[in-house]
Amino acid sequence: MRTFWGYKRSDGRVGIRNHILILPCSVCASDTTRIIASQVSGAVTFNNQLGCSQLGIDHEYTIDTMAGFAANPNIYGVVLVSLGCENAQLKLVKEAIEKRTNKTIKSLVIQEEGGTLKTIEKAVRYAKEMSEEAALLRREEFPLSEIIFGTECGGSDPTSGLSSNVIIGALSDKIVENGGTAVLSETTEFIGAEHILARRAKNEEVKNRIFEIVHRYEKHIYENTGEEVREGNPSPGNKEGGLTTLEEKSLGCIHKGGTTPVNAVYDYSKQLKTGEGLVIMDTPGNDPSSVAGMVAGGCQIVVFSTGRGTPTGNPIAPVIKITGNRETYKMMSDNLDWDSSPTIYGEKTTKELANELFEDLIDFLNGKLTKAESLGYMETAIQRGCNFV
Repeated sequence: MRTFWGYKRSDGRVGIRNHILILPCSVCASDTTRIIASQVSGAVTFNNQLGCSQLGIDHEYTIDTMAGFAANPNIYGVVLVSLGCENAQLKLVKEAIEKRTNKTIKSLVIQEEGGTLKTIEKAVRYAKEMSEEAALLRREEFPLSEIIFGTECGGSDPTSGLSSNVIIGALSDKIVENGGTAVLSETTEFIGAEHILARRAKNEEVKNRIFEIVHRYEKHIYENTGEEVREGNPSPGNKEGGLTTLEEKSLGCIHKGGTTPVNAVYDYSKQLKTGEGLVIMDTPGNDPSSVAGMVAGGCQIVVFSTGRGTPTGNPIAPVIKITGNRETYKMMSDNLDWDSSPTIYGEKTTKELANELFEDLIDFLNGKLTKAESLGYMETAIQRGCNFV
């Protein structure tokens, strides 16, 4: 059983990064948190486009995702910043966080502090105190069973299903073998292959849930837009790369789940468990919002395959980028961490490359920066359930 070096949190979970999260409760606080984070070493934030004018499940997605970001084990402490009049009231966000974790939280309301400058000054002080405390932590050795490992694909082409997704699947199997949790995402990209996933369900309940989330997604899109999901997926870039149908794309996508049984199906952004083997999270095919859902669920790291190339990162969890397209790797080497094309050219076997990627994964868990981290990429989106009110 392999180990890694991480940070033990007060709630018992283990992180692989040691960030301070400056969390905007709504779009109206996002520029303020950006300024705060820029002044504090180790602080991260994101541009929250939501948090207001939302109802029902739409509001729930946003609250769950913000709470999950704060509870993610890669976060040491949180400074919450709200405007004061949004739907995602600071009190609601804080209560949702406290249901998931007991880590340190400081809170500020811009309208009550006297405006932006006074809020920034106070928040920077809070964040710097946390940063100083976080710097005293030292990495400790832990088993891989503490890892929740997310998988994603975007900008796919035929090499994704032939190579990079297959390598990620083999890596998922290794995580499961070592007692960890691997997460398969992107419900829209199960369509046409859902019956294959369902055959791997550990029981009838999980099998039915797989069919349920796929059919629910198709129905939701049709009822709200009058369009079939296949009108937008595959994307123009997928088609240009050589993918012709959503079913073809789905057959490649599900390779990321490896070969082990599917043990559970989670709703978007809900808290994932350690030591659960392969699970599914019901996320959209949209890359930033799918990654955000898994990170909110507790994934400390994500491996992301791309045939066409993508710069996608995340402010909280490292995103390892892998491609099976040799030309894409040459063209976008600034953004991509790994080239799996040797399996296509017969230069190496899937097992050999999976073993190499596994060793690199351990390095990333231990602190090695991904290309997205080095470049400072942190694009984030949250799944929507309906229009703004």
